[in-house]
Amino acid sequence: MEDFKALLNFKVILKIQLYMNYNFEYHDVAASAALEDFTKEQLNKLVNKYDFIVRADVFFKTENTSSDETGKIAGIRLSAPGPRLFADHSSKSFHESVKEATRELNIQLKKRKDKMKSHH
Repeated sequence: MEDFKALLNFKVILKIQLYMNYNFEYHDVAASAALEDFTKEQLNKLVNKYDFIVRADVFFKTENTSSDETGKIAGIRLSAPGPRLFADHSSKSFHESVKEATRELNIQLKKRKDKMKSHH
């Protein structure tokens, strides 16, 4: 049974790698492979749930703020049937900003999927 689960998981990962297109942009931020890997992990959870997502454009930038709790901004734009979806978040770390932006996108994607279902 474990072999079957591993094979199923491999197929899901392979599907994501074959069909999902990621684009990362950094504005006044050093590029980070670790941050990109973390972001892909978060986005892959959405892709597994909503297989109609075809592309993710991810933007990282810093902003001078008066608070230590904000300033690291992650913006994510998803391409899927219909208008593009977008969410961004500013927090004290890019990881936290990515998590919050993907949480917001999950809400938008659920609404999109429900809307798609009601039209069929």
